Amino acid sequence: MAPNPFRPLFDTLRFFDTPNEQVNADLASIILGQVEDAGLTYEYSFDWLTEQKSVENNFKSHRSELTIFLNWLWRVEQASILDVDRRRLSRYLDFCQQPPIELIGYCNVPQFKTDKGSRAVNSNWRPFLGKKALGEALGYQLSHSAIRTKLALLSAFFSYLIDLDYVERNPAAILLRAGRYKRRDQHETSREDNEQLKSFSELQWSYVISTVNQMAQTEPKVHERSRFLIILMYSCYLRISEVSARPGFSPIMGQFRRDKKTGVWGFFVPVSKSGKSGTVAVSNELLAALIQYRRFLGLSDLPSPDEQTPLFVRHKASGHGRDAGIKAANLGIRQVRELVDNVIQMAADNAAADGLLMDANEMRMLSSHSLRHSGISHDINLHGRPLSHVQADARHDSIDTTSRYLYTSRVERHQSASNKPIDQLSQTET
Repeated sequence: MAPNPFRPLFDTLRFFDTPNEQVNADLASIILGQVEDAGLTYEYSFDWLTEQKSVENNFKSHRSELTIFLNWLWRVEQASILDVDRRRLSRYLDFCQQPPIELIGYCNVPQFKTDKGSRAVNSNWRPFLGKKALGEALGYQLSHSAIRTKLALLSAFFSYLIDLDYVERNPAAILLRAGRYKRRDQHETSREDNEQLKSFSELQWSYVISTVNQMAQTEPKVHERSRFLIILMYSCYLRISEVSARPGFSPIMGQFRRDKKTGVWGFFVPVSKSGKSGTVAVSNELLAALIQYRRFLGLSDLPSPDEQTPLFVRHKASGHGRDAGIKAANLGIRQVRELVDNVIQMAADNAAADGLLMDANEMRMLSSHSLRHSGISHDINLHGRPLSHVQADARHDSIDTTSRYLYTSRVERHQSASNKPIDQLSQTET
């Protein structure tokens, strides 16, 4: 059997949360090769699969598809997921319809096996399952419906990455909607009518911030960190990856910097989705929150230039992984997401207790990724900040991207349309 150039990436549900040294080594080689953001993409993929764990069949389907897609992207195309467009994704589908012989197996083989008490990559695993008849290999065939299933799984993943502001397009959705694999009977709705909730309303956000304030007052040792994290992510429109530790990056207090000429404070983001760095303007309330948080930690009111104090650390040492036994280790992406999501769920419970059941249900559909969307949307629509200022702080490449956060409700649209005349000149004459 020819060697398999593709490698398993995610273990089964039972061992999913257990770090695997072979996977980490494979990922490191990819990062050191030509795909520098493979580590971050893997983290997001891991988080996406974590959300599928409650339904085992969903988890298996997404795990299988992401394993094949990411292997193809990194090993065949040697490209970033940021570079995946409709044309490149079409090449992936063509690849899946006629995969190389060495990627085809003819019996179900698990991706990992237990070897001397630890999990190891199974060298006999193949990503594509072919058929045999009378002992003769018939190769591999992919039906039209199977391709649509692959696109649907990838579309859900790309939608997730868009919510994270990690990618800006969903090529899988485009192919499903307008490509050769679209359904003839499908109907489209307008983006506004079909848009999912992404931001907190003003009332909902009030519950989030009042809830985390109360949590910090009740249990400061646990939730002073939560309070500052929520305020920072909302105020500076930060992505989870920008406040979490991951390979090659650990957030520090020294990212808060005072401009020597103007005296104003900013938060420096050294690593962003597009690989660009940028400084986000810091509000007076965020600066006050920073002072409160640092006093709680026993630090001076404001950080010194290039201060290396970790921004967010664990309250207790990790039991496994690369930070095992280290109490002062930075929080990773999963820990930050769980911490913020817990605050949101408690805020939703508080809203429900006050009789705001509809708002509570909507809040439970949101997550930590909604803090960035809410901060941008509120600054534009509630606080009246200029679009150009928000664009700079959000680190959007185009003002068009920032403009998408301008909202006009259906009620407002219909009200403005209700009295518009058919003939403006005839009205002015009378």
